[in-house]
Amino acid sequence: MSEIRHVSVAPTRTQRLAHGAAIDAHRHDDHQIVYAARGVLAITTDAGSWVAAATRAIWVPAGTTHAHQAHGELELHLVGLPATNNPLGLDEPTVLSVGPLLRELILAYTRAPHDDSPERTRLRAVLLDQLRASPQQPVHLPAPTDPRLRELCAILHADPADNRTLAALGRQVGASDRTLTRLFRRDLGMSFSQWRTQLRLYRALVLLAEGTPVTAVAHACGWSSASAFIDVFRRAFGHTPGTYR
Repeated sequence: MSEIRHVSVAPTRTQRLAHGAAIDAHRHDDHQIVYAARGVLAITTDAGSWVAAATRAIWVPAGTTHAHQAHGELELHLVGLPATNNPLGLDEPTVLSVGPLLRELILAYTRAPHDDSPERTRLRAVLLDQLRASPQQPVHLPAPTDPRLRELCAILHADPADNRTLAALGRQVGASDRTLTRLFRRDLGMSFSQWRTQLRLYRALVLLAEGTPVTAVAHACGWSSASAFIDVFRRAFGHTPGTYR
């Protein structure tokens, strides 16, 4: 990420982004909650990517260099918090579950007049209380550092439906499946199977935001049937893929 822009104060506002639009790499001295009420948002850092749709928000800690990418027409709600106010004690980007109440609080707080009125102070306090109770979600696609893993992951990024075994992919990148298994655990903190499922779910969210039919998404991302895809998607996100379309 070159030409990193520094923003001292993380804004609190509502912003719309067209499909495919991006906010270049930047960092700010405040924490920020980033929520997409419509569309799918991806945030990328040197450590990987996090993706969230309308039932998820992304916590971005102060000082984190990150870029935003819109998939589908994006209605973005940003909540800035002072670096001293970290209700969840998180020091890395994290996807959080957004229930109906927290959703309405975020929408109200980002749309309301940005003043120091008692009403706004109370609204902020309730928002932070709800944020503390928000479960963290494992919607993180970590980025590899080892050159062999980078090459393998690039192959699957280009075609998530590639169903080759780790041994077969290893022959292409010049590493044994045993070595790659160790590297996945060391570099990415998960197994090859777990990482590939995360990649496929990530890509599925993007395709759904673009209006791709569920069956087409299932096959494009490597599932053998729409029902298999729906089952994995529901277990990961608590909703069917139709919710995100």
